Amino acid sequence: MNVLLFGATGMVGQSVLRECLLDPQVQSVLTVGRNTTGQNHPKLHEQVHANLLDLSDIEHKLSGFDACFFCLGVSSAGMTEDRYRAITYDITMHVAETLVRLNPNMSFFYVTGMGTDSMKRVAVCGRG
Repeated sequence: MNVLLFGATGMVGQSVLRECLLDPQVQSVLTVGRNTTGQNHPKLHEQVHANLLDLSDIEHKLSGFDACFFCLGVSSAGMTEDRYRAITYDITMHVAETLVRLNPNMSFFYVTGMGTDSMKRVAVCGRG
């Protein structure tokens, strides 16, 4: 299985990355985000990309995947409603629409920390 991971440097994304790297069924993981994870692993490949609302420069690297874990998110504290929506909804939908076009059989999992408090459970919503 080949996996895409968005938000690998966040609290939730770090956990998803760890599990993917440990899982023998996962052959490779490509992380996409503004920064690298700082990890070194034979399965891990990283793509630094600042503007997730424009994936045109990296689309050629986003096909051939079986699953995507989308763990990107922020707390709403101190954010305008428009900025919060752009990060939590607009980017998510743009990435999902791009990936379904490039990988029609991919499973897309939206993973949220439900408030990003490390004491709360993680919710996973998927399409299989």
